[in-house]
Amino acid sequence: MLAILYVALIELLLLDSARELGEARRFRARVVAATLAENGAELAAASIVSKDSATVNDSDAQGTIFGHMTKTANQFRIRGEGSAAGVVHTSATVQLQGRIEGKQLKIDYAVHTP
Repeated sequence: MLAILYVALIELLLLDSARELGEARRFRARVVAATLAENGAELAAASIVSKDSATVNDSDAQGTIFGHMTKTANQFRIRGEGSAAGVVHTSATVQLQGRIEGKQLKIDYAVHTP
C-alpha cells in the first residue's frame, strides 16, 4: 500500500515539473520575442537623424528581428517585430510614433503587442 502511494506521489511530481517546464519555455519565448522587437525598433531608429527611412532585417540563434522607420519633416513612425526561435515560437511587436522638435525626439505613444 505504501509503495502505491509513493509511486503516485512520484507521478504527481513528474506531472507538475512537466507543467512548470512548459510555463518556463513560454515565458522565455515571450521575453525573447519582446526583446527582439525592441532591438529591431532601436536598430531602425539608429539612422533617424541622417535618413528619412530605414529597414532592418536580421536573425540569429535567438530568433528574427525586423525594424522599419519612416520620418517626415517633423514626425516619425517606428515599428519593430521580433520572433523567438526554439521549442516555443512566439512573436511580439512594438510601434512608436512621435515628433521631432528642434534637436529633441519626443515619443507621443508606444504600443507593445505580445
